[in-house]
Amino acid sequence: MTRIPPLTELSPDRFETAAILKKLTLASRKLAELKGVAASIPNQGILINTLGMQEAKDSSAIENIVTTHDELFQDDLFPEHLANPAAKEVLRYRQALRVGFDRVSQSGLLTARHIIEIQAELEQNSAGFRKLPGTALKNGAGETIYTPPQNPETIIELMRDLERFINDDSVTFAADPLIKMALIHHQFESIHPFYDGNGRTGRILNVLYLVKEELLEIPVLYLSRYIVRTKSDYYRLLQSVRENDRWEDWVLYMLTAIEMTAADTIETIQAIRVALFDMKHRIRAQYKFYSQDLINNLFTHPYTKIEYIEHDLKVSRLTATKYLDALTAGGFLQKVKKGRSNYYINRALNAILTRDSMQEGA
Repeated sequence: MTRIPPLTELSPDRFETAAILKKLTLASRKLAELKGVAASIPNQGILINTLGMQEAKDSSAIENIVTTHDELFQDDLFPEHLANPAAKEVLRYRQALRVGFDRVSQSGLLTARHIIEIQAELEQNSAGFRKLPGTALKNGAGETIYTPPQNPETIIELMRDLERFINDDSVTFAADPLIKMALIHHQFESIHPFYDGNGRTGRILNVLYLVKEELLEIPVLYLSRYIVRTKSDYYRLLQSVRENDRWEDWVLYMLTAIEMTAADTIETIQAIRVALFDMKHRIRAQYKFYSQDLINNLFTHPYTKIEYIEHDLKVSRLTATKYLDALTAGGFLQKVKKGRSNYYINRALNAILTRDSMQEGA
C-alpha cells in the first residue's frame, strides 16, 4: 500500500514549467469564455438540467453504466415505470450533482460532509467512508494495480487534509485553482474513501470546485466526455503519479481536458441559444398561446409531457394537450406514444444533445 502524502507537501514550483503555464493560460481563457457564454442563456436552469443530464450519462459510461439518450429522457419523464437500471443510476448522478451544487451555493464551501452527501445520493446508502479493509483497484485482467488506504482513521485524516486544501487558502500553497482542481481530483481518487461511487463522486467534485472558486456561476463544465474518449490515458496517468510521482503529466492532462471540454461546451451552449431564440420567435409569430414559460419548459425538458405543461403554464390538461399537439403539427415537436401516455420531443434541442453520440457511432 502506497503512502498518500498531503497535497501541501507538494512544491508549487513543480507546476511552473513552460508547458504547464502555457496550457494553463489556454484553459483559463476558454473557461472564462464559457462562463460568459453560459450567462447568455436567460434561464440558467435550462443548462443545469440539459448539460447535467449529459454529464450524468458520460460519467456513468466511464464506470460501464451505459444508457442511450432516448432511454434516459424517457425514464426521466416516467420514473414510476423506471425499468432500465443504467438509466436509474444516471438519474441518481444528476440528483447527486444537484445536491452538491446546492450545498456549495449555500455555504461557499466544499466539505467532507458535502462529499458524503453527494456519494450517499449516488449510491442510495449511508455507509459513509470505508470502515473495512479489502478495497483494491484492479485492471482489466483482474490484477491489483493499486491498494488505497485501508485504515479507517487514515481515510478520515486524509479527507480532513483534503477538505482543508479545498477550502482554506491559508494552509495551501499559492497555485492556480485549475492546477489545484487537478491535484484535488487525483488525491480524492487515490484516497478512494467510499466502498462505491468514488469515480463519479470525484468527477462531480471537479465542477463543484470551479463553482466554489467562482470560475463558473453554474455547473456546466463536465470533464467526463473527455475522460471517456481518453480513458486509457486517464487511468495510466493516475497510476503514473502513484508509481513515479509524475504530477506534471497529470496536471497537463487535466488542463487539456478543461480547455477541450470548455470549447465543446461553448459550442453546445451557442447551438442551444440559437435554437431557443429561433423557436421562441417562430412560436410567438404563429401561436397566440406563446409564453416564456412555454419556451423554458421545452428547453429544460428535451422530452416533455402534458403534466409538465399543466404545471409550468398553470393550464388545464385539455389546454396543455392542445398546445403540444399544435406545436407537433407545426414541426417543433415530435409526439411519441408510450403505453397509455404520450410524450413530446423538442426536435431541435434533441438534435443538439445527441449529435456527438451519432458522430461517434458513425
